[in-house]
Amino acid sequence: MDRRGFLTFLAALAARPAFADDFSAFVATLRGPASEAGVADALFDSVAGGLSQDPSLTGKRAGQGEFTRPLKTYVEDAASPGRVKAGRDSQAKNGPAVAAAARATDVSVEMIVALWGMESDFGRARGDRDIFRTLATLAFLHRDNPVYAQEFVAGLVLLQKGLPREKLKGSWAGAMGDPQFMPSAYLKYAKSASGGMPDIWTAPDALLSIGNFLRESGWVQGLAPLIETRTPENFDYATLKQDFSAWRAAGFKTLDGGALPRQGVAMLFYPAGASGPAFLLSENFFVLKAYNFSDSYAFAAAVLAERLAGRTVLRQPWPVETQPLTQAEREAIQRGLVARGLYDGKIDGRFGPITRFAIHAFQRGSGVAEADGFPSRAVFELLRANP
Repeated sequence: MDRRGFLTFLAALAARPAFADDFSAFVATLRGPASEAGVADALFDSVAGGLSQDPSLTGKRAGQGEFTRPLKTYVEDAASPGRVKAGRDSQAKNGPAVAAAARATDVSVEMIVALWGMESDFGRARGDRDIFRTLATLAFLHRDNPVYAQEFVAGLVLLQKGLPREKLKGSWAGAMGDPQFMPSAYLKYAKSASGGMPDIWTAPDALLSIGNFLRESGWVQGLAPLIETRTPENFDYATLKQDFSAWRAAGFKTLDGGALPRQGVAMLFYPAGASGPAFLLSENFFVLKAYNFSDSYAFAAAVLAERLAGRTVLRQPWPVETQPLTQAEREAIQRGLVARGLYDGKIDGRFGPITRFAIHAFQRGSGVAEADGFPSRAVFELLRANP
């Protein structure tokens, strides 16, 4: 069953009163999709028959730190000196495995190790929840989103292929092992360094699988995900995304004055507005977002990789917002952009590239000189003053 079919299936379930508060009845409806995926009825019964809803997962999605905390705070915690040291120690301890993963996938050692640290603290925080109870609960609580039910079925496929049930433990979201792969990601990206079923609970296979995920997602060898830069004095803010060649022509360089990459497209990113630091986000930054959709996560992973490699990052002053926007005000900005036909995404107060491009378009149309795409209080007030 494809994603569209699964979504239609779950929408129909959500509309049926019998499943409004009956967890077991809901889980039983997943037998059909599981059977279509090749899962034996006996295996389905052995898993579904003993499941109970996990009450601790109610509202869990809304509190993810990479979506709720200020970027600078999140990054400094995720790429802290302590984590850098732990990463270097883990890299030294697993040197041959790390090197082999980097050679096999054309992804740098520091990037593979950085994601290992971001995901499971180098194998020390894999999670111990039964993924089937987790995924069934999340599918039940969020029937508007087919992903969790699909992942539940993918987990059953892993059992059908021979992974033992005791291995399939993970985070509150159902992610497993050192790379924190969801079951479908395991099926698509997990690799074994020695043959057989990949063991992503051990370093050799975990590291190889992380590198393979990035390679298969479009990783460009040797391209830094983020490049610190400085805005030239005569920059007109006409665009926030263009080829590196166009950025060079506009006078952009690395913070040290070096040349930008010769090829590729990059987005100009002001995490604290035009008065703060400036970065060019390369195509590899958006590959990192395939691993975790949060901009903060991708930014922190890139910073951690740079620090693991011994390179200094975040060297520009980072101004502190004296009046940070509330969640309601952030959502109001998105609604204001929707009303002007500039944005058609979710109203969730999260400002990824799509929202920032919409803010940029609004700033340009309003005559703002430094159209930086930053969701500032000035943008909020301008939208409110011109409904």
